[in-house]
Amino acid sequence: MDADALGRLAELGQALIDGTRSRVLVPAQRASTGYWFGGGNLLHDAEGFVLCGRYRNFGDSRTGLGIGERGLELAVFRSPDFSNPFTKTQHWSKADLSTPEASVVSIEGASLYPGPAGMELYISTEKALSYPTALAAFQKPGTGVWSIDRLSGDRLEPVLASDAGETLHVKDPDVFDAPSGQVAMIFCSHPFSWSSSNTGLALQAPGDPGFRVADWSMLERGKAWDVACTRLTDRLPVPRLGIFGDTPPVSLYFYDGAECLRALDENPSAARRPRGYSCEELGGLAWGWDAEFPRIQRLSVEFPAFISPHGTGCNRYVGTCVTETALYATWQQSQPDLSQALVGHALSMEQVEQILS
Repeated sequence: MDADALGRLAELGQALIDGTRSRVLVPAQRASTGYWFGGGNLLHDAEGFVLCGRYRNFGDSRTGLGIGERGLELAVFRSPDFSNPFTKTQHWSKADLSTPEASVVSIEGASLYPGPAGMELYISTEKALSYPTALAAFQKPGTGVWSIDRLSGDRLEPVLASDAGETLHVKDPDVFDAPSGQVAMIFCSHPFSWSSSNTGLALQAPGDPGFRVADWSMLERGKAWDVACTRLTDRLPVPRLGIFGDTPPVSLYFYDGAECLRALDENPSAARRPRGYSCEELGGLAWGWDAEFPRIQRLSVEFPAFISPHGTGCNRYVGTCVTETALYATWQQSQPDLSQALVGHALSMEQVEQILS
C-alpha cells in the first residue's frame, strides 16, 4: 500500500477515536484513579446498540486482591440510538460467574457475539486457581489465574485457558467474523512473571464448537512506545469508499500499548510524554489486507496513535461498529479526575468518504 493510502487510514482512525469530540457513555463508579468501566465491545442489532463492559474499582492484580475490589461487575447496556443514553439491562457479579470448581476474584474484559443460536457473551475472569506446581512459588497471595468462558443463555462454559508459564493468564477476548470465514477471537495473554502483555488469536471453524489457538503472538510487541504491551482489541473493516472503493478489502486494527508495566520516573530535562503502563495503556493502530488475515502491520511505530487529552493520557479498549450510515466507536478514556469512563464517538459515511477520497 502506498504512503497516501496509509495516510488516509491513519486519518480515518484519528477522526474516529477523537478524544476531544467523544462523549461519556458510561462513567466509572467513582471519580478517582483506579475506577473505570469498559473492556468490552459494541454491536448494532434490530433494537439499536448494545455494549458490554466491566466495572472496575481500585486494586492491583500484581500485589494481590486485599487492597481493592478490582473487577466487580459485568454489565450490558442498550440504547435505541447512539446519541441517546445507554441503560443497563443485564449485570453479573463475581459470585454469579463463579462455579463449584473455582470462585471468581476479578472480572476482566468481555465481548458480545451474535452466534447462530443467539447472543453469546465471552467473559474473562481471574479465578481462585493455583499456578502450575513448577511455578507455585511465584504466585502472590490473593491472586489467581485468568481464563475465558462463554455465557450462552444461562450456560457458562470454558473456552480458553493456559497452563504454560509464558501464557499462563489469558483475558480480554474480542470475537468477530474473520475474513477467512471462521470465527476469530483475539485475546491478551500475560506470562506468570507479569513482565509483558501480548496478543493471541484463536479460531473456530464452521461446525466446530470450540476455539483452537492459531497464534500466541498475532502481533509482536513493538520496539518503541509499545515494547511492553501490545494488546489487540478490535478489527474495523474499512468501508469501500474513496480510494478504497477499487482496492481489495482492508481492515484497521486497534490495540493497546505501553512502554512499561509500571510508571517510570522521567528525566525532568527530557521531553515529557505519556508512556503508558499497566492499567493506563495508550492506543495504537495497525492495518491489514483481509485476504492476508491474520497478517497485519503497524501504523503507529514510534509513537501511539491515540492519547486522552485528560488525566494520564490513557486511551484503551477500543471497540467499533459499522452500520450503513456511520462508523461508531467506544473506548476507555482517562478523565481529569483520573477515572476512566467509557466514551463514544461516531463518523457519518459522508465524513468517512471525505477522509478516504
